[in-house]
Amino acid sequence: MTDQIPLFVETIWDALRATIEGIGGYKSVGHELKPELSVDAAGRWLADCCNPDKRDVLSPLQMGYIRKRARQMDVHTLTAFENRDAGYAEPIPLEPEEEQAKLARELTEQLRKVELLMSQAQRIGLVGVRS
Repeated sequence: MTDQIPLFVETIWDALRATIEGIGGYKSVGHELKPELSVDAAGRWLADCCNPDKRDVLSPLQMGYIRKRARQMDVHTLTAFENRDAGYAEPIPLEPEEEQAKLARELTEQLRKVELLMSQAQRIGLVGVRS
């Protein structure tokens, strides 16, 4: 693993490689993605996936896993590159408390909507009134 993660990268391949190095390196991350392979073989496979001249590629689910692991480790190189490349702002990581509060608000809102729908359904006789 490198001590310094680059702030700016020029290609998606550079961003992916820098992210993998920042979250544990090819062997570690490769083995997380392909536990059925030996650590060395998984590292070689992942290195090949990060080489545009090789045939192996990461699946969307594997890319998602790398992004999530990178977020957990506060490594935003890949996401920042993808955002810039697509014309979006820099990523702003949510803190777990913010995510929990957001989920609680959404759940409360959805429950309110269900209660409203149930009330309307009872009013028109679609469902029986509960005692």
